[in-house]
Amino acid sequence: MPDSSPEETAESPTAEQSPPEPADDLVTTRHTLTVKRRKLAYTAQTGRVVLRKEVLTDGKFDGHQAKAEVFLTAYTLDDADPGSRPVTFAFNGGPGSSSIWLHLGLLGPRRVVSGDVDSPEPPPYGLVDNADTLLQHSDLVFIDPVSTGYSRATTGEKPGDYHGFKSDLESVGEIIRLWTSRNGRWLSPKFLAGESYGTLRAAALAGHLQERHGLYLNGLLLISSVLDMGTIRFTEGNDLPYSLFVPTYAAIAHYHGRHGDRPLDDVLADAEEFASRELPWALQRGARLSAAERTQAVQTLASLTGLEESYVDKVDLRIEHVRFFTELLRDRGLVTGRMDGRFTTWEPDGGRELMSDDASISRIIGAYSAGFNHYVRTELDYANDLPYEILSMDVNQAWSYSDFEGRAVSAVASLSAAMRANQHLKVHVALGHYDGATPYFAADHVLAHLAIPEELRDNIESAYYPAGHMMYVHEPSRIQQGKDLGAFIRSASNR
Repeated sequence: MPDSSPEETAESPTAEQSPPEPADDLVTTRHTLTVKRRKLAYTAQTGRVVLRKEVLTDGKFDGHQAKAEVFLTAYTLDDADPGSRPVTFAFNGGPGSSSIWLHLGLLGPRRVVSGDVDSPEPPPYGLVDNADTLLQHSDLVFIDPVSTGYSRATTGEKPGDYHGFKSDLESVGEIIRLWTSRNGRWLSPKFLAGESYGTLRAAALAGHLQERHGLYLNGLLLISSVLDMGTIRFTEGNDLPYSLFVPTYAAIAHYHGRHGDRPLDDVLADAEEFASRELPWALQRGARLSAAERTQAVQTLASLTGLEESYVDKVDLRIEHVRFFTELLRDRGLVTGRMDGRFTTWEPDGGRELMSDDASISRIIGAYSAGFNHYVRTELDYANDLPYEILSMDVNQAWSYSDFEGRAVSAVASLSAAMRANQHLKVHVALGHYDGATPYFAADHVLAHLAIPEELRDNIESAYYPAGHMMYVHEPSRIQQGKDLGAFIRSASNR
């Protein structure tokens, strides 16, 4: 039987064909933005960068194999000196979240109009220029980790290989190294901006980039910070979160009228004092508390949190956060938001123990989704038929913390070591009083326990806002935060 011709082989449905080699698909566009009568001309570069890994076969180098395609959007100011111009690498958290929130909510040159608690924006939503963009002070690179946004593992590779603490650091760190090298920015002041789990990623990356690549940073922007998961996870035998959440509970209760006309600052001062002294003592005493001591603790905790004394007594002084959001306004048929306790929504089942919806996400995610999907195609000229994964719960639930078996997930040691090795590393921490996901008092606790010499504590600054996890949803907070971040970038750039 004669051999098949080349044409027949190519047309045969059983013929093996190798998939095309992945390649960067970056698209460049140019834009202008007017800020306070100053015209900013900038370049946007959008698309996926191929992440490759050195392959060894039988101990011999066997090339660089494509492993993943990572989506990013970079904004660089035209006619600026790359050597002196700061650059900020930004990402959100989850884990499993894209960078859409920081990108279109706070830092980027365009922002989505999402509305707020008392003024929700109706569909089809919209975009406006961001006069408070950090681009005034720093170039920006927004990174979507693998399986978020348009980032994906390449054909034949396992996405799960990137869904873990260590592998995530390595892949995001490699993208930062590649962008820095390819764009000639090794001598630029460099910053990382992370939100939520992204703050833990940023703190750990500070150490990883120093140790792996000798890439030293000027600063970290930690927005809604959580550096030690042990401070926010309600696990058996860990009483710490039950105390550290109390000031946030008190703030949310105050917002919803449970403290009358008392000033918020007074309520927070009382809650912080109780959460620092009496409550930790009462929790560790357990059954050794006298009846009078227990009664006093129950009364104080109920008064601060706005809950009924009978409820506080029944849960043994240990108020879990989602149960709090469900219980606080039960008498009104409402539940508060977790990400932002100012938000409320109706709970159809008045007997539920755990709320069925977080209004602080469901009320705004539609605006972000519509805004980005429009923006990336019509203004950044990037087309991709993949769904843009804003927040993947599949990734979140499958995330591996194998490096922390038997102990809490923490980047405290990594950040402490990075600050000791780089005494010029500055840290800005942004916190919302109504943030029920990463409570501000837990962040304060962690910062006070960093293993750094006293003289380095001045390298850390904290800013507090009357808002929630994404404090930029609250317009006055967004405007003030833009000023605070700009001042930090200028101060920490050492130029």
